[in-house]
Amino acid sequence: MATRREFMMGAAAATTLAATARAATAPARTRYLYAVNESLANLGSISVYDIDHGHRLVKTIRTVQNVVEVRGVAVSRITGRLYVAYRTVSDEGFIYCLNLYDDRILWNKVIRPDVDRLAISPDGRLLYSPSGEDHRFRFINVVDAANGDITRQVQFPKASHDALFPLSGPLFQETKALEKSGWYLYMVDPTSYAISRIGPYANTLGPYAVNGRSTYVVNTVVNLWGMQVADIRANRIITAPLPGRAPHPRFLPHAIGWRPDEKEVWQAGDADDPHLYVWDMANPMSPVLKQQLRLRSGLGSHWLTFDIDGHYCYAAPIKNRFAYSELLGEIFDARTHLSVGTIGPSEDFLEVDFADGKVTRVGDQYGIGRVLSPSPEKLL
Repeated sequence: MATRREFMMGAAAATTLAATARAATAPARTRYLYAVNESLANLGSISVYDIDHGHRLVKTIRTVQNVVEVRGVAVSRITGRLYVAYRTVSDEGFIYCLNLYDDRILWNKVIRPDVDRLAISPDGRLLYSPSGEDHRFRFINVVDAANGDITRQVQFPKASHDALFPLSGPLFQETKALEKSGWYLYMVDPTSYAISRIGPYANTLGPYAVNGRSTYVVNTVVNLWGMQVADIRANRIITAPLPGRAPHPRFLPHAIGWRPDEKEVWQAGDADDPHLYVWDMANPMSPVLKQQLRLRSGLGSHWLTFDIDGHYCYAAPIKNRFAYSELLGEIFDARTHLSVGTIGPSEDFLEVDFADGKVTRVGDQYGIGRVLSPSPEKLL
């Protein structure tokens, strides 16, 4: 008869063999970063990087012609389709739809009056397209993701900009209006299209990022050297100042995002400030600045996001297609905070994972939080 020790050793060996067998039969997963190019030579095309193999360039997908400015990217795991908002040489806003399975453009439609950073519904059926930060139109477009047709217009304050549908919803939307309507962050019910708002903030809002349970949002704000954090349910807002002062009398710290485990928020300074600032978010309503990182370019960053698992932070170069169109983006190890590489010029990037030939996970262009329960170990 086997002794207890022999029995336990046998059970452990069986468990190991079973795990090895599962790993051997599990479909191989590949993690790719899809980045919409801003280089003048490749404007609007998509470069695909292999995240787990040094971010090597796998391919470049040729897409559409006449792109002069990329305005946002969104993707659906369910449909396997990726969408890019852009502006053309004729000063019109378009969205194109790419099939991730064969890299074909399925449709390419003008969206009037204009486009801006778009969002997608969780079921992949609808796109939410702001009418543009430079315009006075008072609505956002809801677009059928299957064919690019506008299905309705939702009344909204002018200069709509930066739409986001985080993991727990609802649709978040802001405006770049320089009047008091721009001092609020708006939430849009995706069923009734009823609108509520958070604020007022200290000034007109810049980019923002929402945590996994949609309980906290971090914002950059015009003329505020730092960030503001809102407790969404309580409509309570605090200010976390950066040290020193801004390089210019009028400024907007632009890039901001949660590390997916929500233990940190990363933020860029002004366009001329070559730093990223890392906040400890153990208490979201009392952030503590823990580190300052220097960007290789010697200039600021216009946008940032993370891979799904929180291994990397991607910091886009400043946005000016004429003077700085060839500046590279920078890759940071999100745990050690070390700079580990670069990618081509882009600020519109997100992760797409494949296993057994199917899209299995997708990231977001925003640096969203991914904690869906009180336990920080449970990420999506």
